[in-house]
Amino acid sequence: MNTTAEPTTATAVRSELLIDGRRLSYLDFGGTGRPLVALHGHLSEGATFADLARALGPEWRVIAPDQRGQGESDRTADYDREGYLADLATLLDHLGLDRTVLLGHSLGAVNAYQFAARHPERVDALVNAEGPAALGLDGSNPFGFLLNLPYDAPTREALVAGLGPAAPYFADRLRQNADGSWRLPFHPQEMYRSEDAVHGDHWADWTATDCPALLVHGTRGVIPAEQVRAMVERRPGTTAVELDADHLVYTTAPGAFAEAVRAFLATL
Repeated sequence: MNTTAEPTTATAVRSELLIDGRRLSYLDFGGTGRPLVALHGHLSEGATFADLARALGPEWRVIAPDQRGQGESDRTADYDREGYLADLATLLDHLGLDRTVLLGHSLGAVNAYQFAARHPERVDALVNAEGPAALGLDGSNPFGFLLNLPYDAPTREALVAGLGPAAPYFADRLRQNADGSWRLPFHPQEMYRSEDAVHGDHWADWTATDCPALLVHGTRGVIPAEQVRAMVERRPGTTAVELDADHLVYTTAPGAFAEAVRAFLATL
């Protein structure tokens, strides 16, 4: 395991573990409080939880992995459901966490409640930020725009130019390779496949557990209002909070999101 300071996220420490030779990187925001593992969504990384970690400390120790193929974690040929869940189990074992609170956004939220469904004895509570119980059932994939994006380029300028209209969303997170070339913190075509793999009817997983759960959804989010109501009604122990935000609820409304999460965690 390598451990280094993370310069862009205040007091966070970046560490990693190897899973079958593949590097899984994570940020530990530290503290002696109860553990909370935060799982980001597609096209993101653990560092995006820095504001939330500061808001929740010191009562909560936030640990945020870069999920497979994103951020500082290595790419893989497998982006199916069970692979993500196996990574999470291995991370918890590596950290010595028998039980934890899981918080997830979008892809990360689905990973969180599916992990809880398979390992209920390891999850004390869930925070689901914009993670539907059913998605993509019409066969559509909102990541079609990724298919034409470059993954890398000889220079930063060339990569930004190749990204075109998508550049503003990713330009501040580009990585430089050892040979001086530049790349995205994810492979566009792989994330398209990962999005396809997360689609499905996951109601059985969402309703499989009854630990306390908070469902945070945005007024301009991706979960239809009728599905939000059903997710609360069909799963015991679930409460919902609506925020004036889009799908990226924890970054577009960071203060309101942190307040909602803090209030929920105080009830545990």
